[in-house]
Amino acid sequence: MKLTFLGATQTVTGSKFLIETKDRRILLDCGLFQGSKELRLRNWEEPPVDPKSIDAVVLTHAHIDHTGYLPRFVAQGYKGPVYATAATVDLARILLPDAGHLQEEEANYRNKHQLSKHQPALPLYTVRDAMASLELLRPVQYGEVVSLSGSLGFDLLHAGHILGSSFVRFREGGGDTQKIVLFTGDIGRYDQPIIFDPASVDAADYLILESTYGNRLHADKKGKSGKEQLMDVVVSTAKRGGTVLIPSFAIGRAQELLYMLRQLELENKIPILPVYVDSPMAVNAIDIFRKHVEEHDLEMEQLEGSGANPLYTQRVHFARSVEESKAINEHRFPSIIISANGMATGGRILHHLTQRLPDERNSVVFVGFQAFGTRGRLISEGARQIRIFGVDYPVRASVHVIDSFSAHGDYSEILRWLAGFNRAPRTTFLVHGEPAAAGAMKDHIVASHRGWNVEIPAYRQIYDIN
Repeated sequence: MKLTFLGATQTVTGSKFLIETKDRRILLDCGLFQGSKELRLRNWEEPPVDPKSIDAVVLTHAHIDHTGYLPRFVAQGYKGPVYATAATVDLARILLPDAGHLQEEEANYRNKHQLSKHQPALPLYTVRDAMASLELLRPVQYGEVVSLSGSLGFDLLHAGHILGSSFVRFREGGGDTQKIVLFTGDIGRYDQPIIFDPASVDAADYLILESTYGNRLHADKKGKSGKEQLMDVVVSTAKRGGTVLIPSFAIGRAQELLYMLRQLELENKIPILPVYVDSPMAVNAIDIFRKHVEEHDLEMEQLEGSGANPLYTQRVHFARSVEESKAINEHRFPSIIISANGMATGGRILHHLTQRLPDERNSVVFVGFQAFGTRGRLISEGARQIRIFGVDYPVRASVHVIDSFSAHGDYSEILRWLAGFNRAPRTTFLVHGEPAAAGAMKDHIVASHRGWNVEIPAYRQIYDIN
């Protein structure tokens, strides 16, 4: 068996891992690179592996850095099955066409305003490509064993990251010679709203482990929880007559924010403001969250059982069309805007940033990880000017970062999860982390788990794991 790291190596995006056995080639995740230009250009290169040579693709969850390359991969020749949980399949059905639409929309915008060095600017893939990729999706239940060959199979376990997220556990062979290779994808957090905690795992021969927050803790600021920090920003911004603008991942984070804002309204801790959800994908995802009750934790189940809608604030407005999105910027009274994407690398959030960043009455709140090279990273680290669509805009709005909303476990939560293992894997590979984070996570594991062999693979590095 060989394992090749084709993405998410010393960076947090572009998740792709190739598993090769004597008779099968399996791709685990098929994600887009995001962030710096150097990383984004990888999306435009020839596929890192011949799509026609792959027997199956397995997805850990629906986020674009884990699924967003799939339409291009299919357009370039992949025709096999794409396995994922039922919720991930449903989310991908809205996420991938939306991503294709955004690719086309941005190419058209750049051509219209002559903002590209390429004539004409082309989309990475189209809506048609995305729709073709959806035909290959195959839903898998948690715990169901899927056979890929006479000796290779896999099952899925709850990852606790977003709706439908899963650990993927491959098994090759049987009896005393059986080998277990476990991919965590993104590990979620404990005691978070809506979905289950990460599933306990007690053994794996090889572990491919995320390290996004390997050098950080989701510490509350000044003793305040993320919910309390959000409350403070909403109250202070409303008093200034401003708008709270939240760049958000459309799947998972947007729904959690609505859940939290609804709680704050019911507790009379924030004023009842218009809340605009400006992302067709986020709006459609709300229905999918409500549909997949098998993913809901006890608290969510009890709220729904009482007849409440836990994902609706009192004055929520959903913007699906471009016209509805543009209309939001015609209103200047205090409000809250939740718009994709979460790292401000594209999507409708860019248009809201051009409108809101120059006004000191407004606030911009980052509630998720900001990868190196993204606009979100630059703004959150104090940039006083930011370029959007070729134009420089001053950053006068108040900028806030609330790490505790992250859906990624920090290093203490990852160590808590690793404590469930009853023996050390032969090798633990750290991925989905920038160099400092992966290095720190390695130090934490070595210090707390004596005898563990930990590697930080490089891009395209190949390991023989026989």
